[in-house]
Amino acid sequence: MTDTIFLLVKATIRTTHKTVHEAISDLQHKAKVTVSDTKKVRIEKLELMDYKLKH
Repeated sequence: MTDTIFLLVKATIRTTHKTVHEAISDLQHKAKVTVSDTKKVRIEKLELMDYKLKH
């Protein structure tokens, strides 16, 4: 079976950015995330969703 799921990530951050929005944008575009396969689940594609922020 192939399906799309959404996993939420909770992160506590410390940043030198002036706003949390800048920090989130930085993470969305530059962070690397690893989610490993299990015996019964193979990750076919993984991406950070683009979180639309109002400045």
